[in-house]
Amino acid sequence: MGVATNGVATVKFRCERDSLLEVLATAGRAVGARTSNAVLSGLLVVCEDNHLRVTGTDLDLTIQVEQEVIGLENGTCVVPAKLAADIVRSLEPGAVTVEGTDEKVEIWASRSRFGLRSFPVVEFPVVSTPAEPTVSLPAPILAEGLRQVVRAASNDDARPLLTGVLLTNENGAVRLVATDSYRLALRDLEETKALSDAEDILVPARALGELQRLPVPAASGTEAPVVEVAAGAHEITFTLGAVRISTRLLEGSYPDYRQLIPERYPNRLHLGKESLGAALRRVRLLVRDNTTPVRLSMRAGGVDLSVVSQEVGDANETVDGDFTGEDLVIAFNPTYLIDGVDAVLDDEVVIEADDAAKPATVRGAEHDDYRYLLMPVRVS
Repeated sequence: MGVATNGVATVKFRCERDSLLEVLATAGRAVGARTSNAVLSGLLVVCEDNHLRVTGTDLDLTIQVEQEVIGLENGTCVVPAKLAADIVRSLEPGAVTVEGTDEKVEIWASRSRFGLRSFPVVEFPVVSTPAEPTVSLPAPILAEGLRQVVRAASNDDARPLLTGVLLTNENGAVRLVATDSYRLALRDLEETKALSDAEDILVPARALGELQRLPVPAASGTEAPVVEVAAGAHEITFTLGAVRISTRLLEGSYPDYRQLIPERYPNRLHLGKESLGAALRRVRLLVRDNTTPVRLSMRAGGVDLSVVSQEVGDANETVDGDFTGEDLVIAFNPTYLIDGVDAVLDDEVVIEADDAAKPATVRGAEHDDYRYLLMPVRVS
């Protein structure tokens, strides 16, 4: 039996290693890698009877995970997030016991025992209780849409609006939009109910990236799993199973993306997704920086791909397909193009283009609910 340094344990529970590790790792993804406030590098652990709740936050993003455990003593402590997860991961399979106070937390299993300094519970930020969910979205469809769209959001904090994903209303359903100014991804979640009748919602892509990482629970009978959404004026919360993700909303007017989408294209290339993706990855092997483009020479019968690197060499490959329009040579950032092709759910891809200087669109041949606009690279 573990004994805390002051002889009084404020929290104590027992849990299977793998379950505990999943809880710690999931909540720990909200913990900032660099923070001037030491307590924000910790996880708030609360045990009530046989119910465990673990919370991580960096004040902008909060992830809370619940788990059934064997509760031995009700209480609360704040454990070092990364170190606690690393320790639990290293333990042998089986039951793990955690006992903690405001000064120390002990973790042990079998013949392994660790004692860590904990953080004062009173210093951990108060986590607000989210509003009641306003809408439920089918979890598989939302996860699918996020995988397609989040990749196009910017990582540049100097342009905060572009680090978000726009959740807007399109024909009474949810539309997801993200852009980093070089590419734009758009997905209509058909057969969903709009989050709001009026205002658009701009959600940090980081939070949605964590949401898309969560495993989708299996359907219960005929009912598909859902993500419950509670949207407030300044915060939004997504709940999937035992995980709750809350994040502050981004404020400001999102760029008018609709004006970027052409009504029609004179040039259309139709080809297999797998063959195009594989060919792009092969020719990209010669790319050594982010400025070397891949040229697409579209013509009757398919497309010729080429990469020329002054330092390494050159690569060429042909992919068969159907092309309508005038012969066109257009160049793209190969990684961005591969991202767009990978996001298509159909077995066949359509690339539509106007000319070598205007955005092209990548989409599925069978479905029009996903579109990926990509700015070409100017080449001599």
